Amino acid sequence: MKQILDSRQLLAFTMLARRGSFTLAAKDMFLTQSAVSHAIKALEEEVGARLFDRTGKRARLTQSGEQFLRHAEKILHEMELARAGLEHMSNWGHSRLRVGASTTACQHILPTVLREFRQSFPKCVIRIEPGDHLHQLELLRTNQIDLAIMLEPTAQTDLTFLPLFSDELCFVVAPLHPWSKAGRAPREGIAGETMILYNKHSFTFRMVHDYFREEKIVLTNVIELGSMEAIKELVKIGLGAGVLAPWIARSELESGSLVALPLGPRKLRRRWGISYLKGRRLALGEETFVGLCESVTGILMPPMAAVSA
Repeated sequence: MKQILDSRQLLAFTMLARRGSFTLAAKDMFLTQSAVSHAIKALEEEVGARLFDRTGKRARLTQSGEQFLRHAEKILHEMELARAGLEHMSNWGHSRLRVGASTTACQHILPTVLREFRQSFPKCVIRIEPGDHLHQLELLRTNQIDLAIMLEPTAQTDLTFLPLFSDELCFVVAPLHPWSKAGRAPREGIAGETMILYNKHSFTFRMVHDYFREEKIVLTNVIELGSMEAIKELVKIGLGAGVLAPWIARSELESGSLVALPLGPRKLRRRWGISYLKGRRLALGEETFVGLCESVTGILMPPMAAVSA
């Protein structure tokens, strides 16, 4: 296979064609005359054709040289466009941001983060891909997203995980629920209670299921929903007990329309963060996005306080 043409030789060729003088071409390129002469000789050997007729220090294009010049100028022009495009993307505010996030993160974290991000990167093209844990992993590995706001993956050696905050899953019930009046969820009553849980295919559902299995409690009546908002609404009307993190129901807990209770003596905690493929170097916009996520979640999710028992 023939070697790819050297861009420095192409530049020397076009400069010499324009100036018609080895001396002037060398001066414009900040090279010695012999360096330009060597580059032209090497290029002619590579393409297998004489490109210049030489008369002393003067040089005139041959017919082959005239034809080759048209191609060389196009090649160098495309290279300039490619370089300009990369520089354009590197400039402040000129880039793209592809983020994956759970529906919970989309609702409670992303609006504030993206509002701040847009002020710094007004021309950045932003794309959000909502989806649960497994979907985010797939999107990362197939290069459909660059970053994912998600729960900490387990045993994923191909990902880098940057922790943001931790939370604790707990029961939420209506104020008139018997558990609310008792101030706790009696162990003997958990198995028979209607549990309103998030999507059974989610990472959180598996965590809750494993927690109660380890506690030797079998949940016999489960309603699964794909929306945290729907879970809260069903709990409010007394249909059962939900399991979620208090920060997701902050306004309801503050207003008293829901009450939070611990799952049991043993806590069920999760760690949220940002994942990306290991070995990737984050772009300026991505680093800024990560920093904003850290700042915003530090305000939204202050140091975790234990749910009152």
